[in-house]
Amino acid sequence: MPAALAVTALLLTAGCSSGGEDPRYGTPTPSGSASTTTGSSSSGQPAARIPPAKGTVKVLRTVTEGLKTPWGLAPLPDGNLLVSSRDDGTIALITEKTGRKTELGTVSGVSPAGEGGLLGIALSPDYASDRMIYAYFTSDSDNRIVRMLYDPKKPAGEQLGAPDTIFKGIPKGYIHNGGRIAFGPDGMLYAGTGESGQRGLAQDKKSLGGKILRLTPEGDPAPGNPFANSPVYTYGHRNVQGLAWDSKQRLFASEFGQDTWDELNAITPGDDYGWPNAEGKSSDSKYHNPITQWHTDDASPSGIAYAEGSIWMAGLKGQRLWRIPLDGTKASAAPQAFLTGEYGRLRTVVSAGGGKLWLVTSNTDGRGTPKSGDDRILELQVS
Repeated sequence: MPAALAVTALLLTAGCSSGGEDPRYGTPTPSGSASTTTGSSSSGQPAARIPPAKGTVKVLRTVTEGLKTPWGLAPLPDGNLLVSSRDDGTIALITEKTGRKTELGTVSGVSPAGEGGLLGIALSPDYASDRMIYAYFTSDSDNRIVRMLYDPKKPAGEQLGAPDTIFKGIPKGYIHNGGRIAFGPDGMLYAGTGESGQRGLAQDKKSLGGKILRLTPEGDPAPGNPFANSPVYTYGHRNVQGLAWDSKQRLFASEFGQDTWDELNAITPGDDYGWPNAEGKSSDSKYHNPITQWHTDDASPSGIAYAEGSIWMAGLKGQRLWRIPLDGTKASAAPQAFLTGEYGRLRTVVSAGGGKLWLVTSNTDGRGTPKSGDDRILELQVS
């Protein structure tokens, strides 16, 4: 599949969960392990292959460099890339073949500070007809989600329309602002939020902090959400930084721990993921345990992507790319680290199709050690 179709492929992933559809939520829910054989499952769908325990990563090229505080990445249907700058509040177009950078414009209302600013971006499911870009950002008063018209016919720097706020009121802080947004296979908008340093918000179902939210493209609570008239999809999170779906439409999320354990979670609607009462795996059955966990020095996870049967997770403090091979919603083998220390802090990873990934570094975010040419976007071949 060409890189140009990466976003479309993610949103339109075919197949149904091996657990079937849960009529309460309208989306497939995580279930047991996938089959190790290649025959047919009991549902008539081809059984999934478990990926090899060990994989590979090859850096094909540097697409572009010299970025400042890059955060979100959205591949366009034509193969080019949009990247957001957290601190500048701008969105730039990266010409995929040449690496040329063209600023589309500044997103008005962004108030960067600490970990806040212009964060995740995503294309509308109807981008081909509506040309809308969605963005999650920190304002003077909160974190919010907006959408903007992208008009490439206008001069550079003026191609973004005024932001239309579709959802607001997410708690903001100097830390733990969440920020990852993505449209799921169901056409709904998912957003990972942080508890903004106020730990108790994560367990408060009425708060938008420390949650995964599920919204319509207009910003309303999505039909079938687990709590009536609420955008909350899951709770008990510290700071959700990555969202990705596998080939069976199952949702996974990465999450910052405090001092001990970072997490990769399989997401089940309505579940409690434990924070602040549990960090990492817990013996208390009321909390949903992570698929796997890492010491914070080894991960501090940000974006994730699904490719070649595995979740790929970018590590900030850990300065490495993790591969977690999957057997359904469980890890089929121990996580494997790649690129350790080679490119510094890693912020965002996005599937490019055909066993390829886009990887964005994050060395100009105030916690890295910038080098000449940082930050950059890399193209990887993975297996």
